[in-house]
This record gives sequence, C-alpha cells and structure tokens, in this order.
Amino acid sequence: MKAVEISSFGGPEVLRLGHRPDPKPGRGELLIHVAASGINRPDVFQRTGNYPVPPGASDIPGLEVAGEIIGGDPAELAQAGLGLGDKVCALVAGGGYAELCTAPIAQCLPYPKGLSDVEAASLPETFFTVWSNVFDRCHLQAGETILIQGGSSGIGVTAIQLSKAMGAKVIVTAGNDEKCAACLQLGADHAINYKTQDFKEEARRLTDGKGVDVILDMVGGSYVAREVECLAEDGRIVIIAVQGGTKSEFNAGLVLRKRLTITGSTLRPRPIAFKQAIAQACLRHVWPLIEAGQIKPVIHSTFPAVDDQDPSGSGAARAHALMESNQHIGKIVLTWRAEK
Repeated sequence: MKAVEISSFGGPEVLRLGHRPDPKPGRGELLIHVAASGINRPDVFQRTGNYPVPPGASDIPGLEVAGEIIGGDPAELAQAGLGLGDKVCALVAGGGYAELCTAPIAQCLPYPKGLSDVEAASLPETFFTVWSNVFDRCHLQAGETILIQGGSSGIGVTAIQLSKAMGAKVIVTAGNDEKCAACLQLGADHAINYKTQDFKEEARRLTDGKGVDVILDMVGGSYVAREVECLAEDGRIVIIAVQGGTKSEFNAGLVLRKRLTITGSTLRPRPIAFKQAIAQACLRHVWPLIEAGQIKPVIHSTFPAVDDQDPSGSGAARAHALMESNQHIGKIVLTWRAEK
C-alpha cells in the first residue's frame, strides 16, 4: 500500500510518500480501505519529534480515517452491527495516512447519514476529544458558560457547536477578526481577538464579573494564570495541549477560595475500552445532532495524498504547512480516492 512516512524529524518536507506492507486486522480489529484521513495537530508534533508513538502503534502518522470496511472477522463485525462493505470513520493510534488502515472495531462508527468521506474523516479525533474533556471531565451543563481557546481550530469549531447544542453560552478566542467572525457564524455568543484584547478581562466583562464555568485550553503555559483569574466559583479548566509551554505559575489561593478544578488529558495512549465508551456516547448524543443538521463538519481544505504537484508525491506536506501557518478555520483532510 501507499503510505505517508516521516523520513526524519523536521519540517513538512520530511513527509514522503512510500510503500508499506498491507496491514492485516487482528482480533477485535477491522481493515479499512481509506478514502480520507484527518490532519490533526498531534500529527505535526509527531513529525517534529515531539510526540512519541505509543507502544504497539504504527509509526505512520494519522489519528482518524474514513472509508470502507474490507476486512475483519464477520462474527466480530456483526456483533458491532457492522459488515464488510460498510462505511465507517475510526479513531486510530497511528497509521491513518495510508491507503489501508486497521482499527479496533470498538473505535469505529458508521458515517452519520448524509456525510461524505471527507466530512466523516474530520469527526473522530475532534469529536471524541471534545466530548471526553468538555462533557465527561468538566461536566459542562446547560446554562453554564464555556471559554474555548483557539475557537477556529478543528477542536474549536467542534467545541463551539457541541457546547451550543447542549445549551451552554460560548465565548471563544481567535487570532484575527476573520476567525472571530467565523466562530460567531458557527454559533459562538462572543469572540475575543486575543491579539488585540485581553481575554481575561473580556471574559469577566462578558459574564458581569462572575467568570466562566469551563475553559477548554489548548495553550497551557502563561495562559493558565489568567484562566484561573477568569473562572467562576467551582470553575473547571481542562488542558488538552501545551502549545504555549508546559510550565505554568498561577495563584493557588484563588484555586482554594473559588474551589477550582484544573485537569487535563491525552487521548491517544488511552485503552480501547476508554475510547469505546466515548465512541458510544458520541453515537448516542452527537451523531443525531449531525444528522439533524444542528452540527456540521467544518472543512477548510483537502489535499490529495498522491499529488503529482508535490516533489514528494504527497499533499501531506502542503497540508502540514497550512496547519502550521494557523491560517485555517476548521479541519484539513487528506484524500486517497474519489468519492463513490
């Protein structure tokens, strides 16, 4: 099979199209003929050598795919309500940038009705992450206020729509006015341009001094101190990335007085059973919202995996360059074959 490989740690140009042996599904797994692969920030970190591959996972990047089931034990598939020829999207621990990809059956879900291959490929990583952190860990409730850092990212556009669908008030930060406008169009109640405004002061102003109940943080570093200050009593911060650094200093006295919770998580190394629980929650609570049109995938760009215009033969390098430019709004997707 063709697959995108990391030839060495470095810039986008180290992504090269190569060939690997076709993978074979093991017990509890199925084989997907990949139509599209989602591009995510952890893929960039893996390419630069800052995100080690979990034990037993493929070194091929890619954490989410969509396509047709072409292999797997028929009895195991049937037990999950699936069969050969069905279209599924899947969360995987690696191996997504390839024509063929194995995935645990428990981490696969049927396409929401009406979605294309590209749209389905954009779902697993972001929707699993947002559900697990915003709703399972931080217990966001209807009527509460959430502050989403990086509202125009793939995670951000997902968090905006899910939070609004669940009845929360949504405040986001973004890096320019165009991104702020896009977030408002997706349903955010307020958007803060963090380059021209202080998000701490704006969040307090927009909540009449009360503060926000939940913060979804993809920055870490110095942001945490300001986030602690703009949380309401019994507020919760969940940190899911540390693009701003791993070290934070904050007022621990405020944590005590306001009874705050600071938590965090990573999804990739968690066991299959944990991811299965998230998958089933998404199937019950989120897929109906997508099928009803209340939530929609936001696709910024697609790139062909096999690309004659790119010296490496793959559009993955251009996709990563776009992600690192931070000019995108929503998801970036790699395509392997035309829609059927």
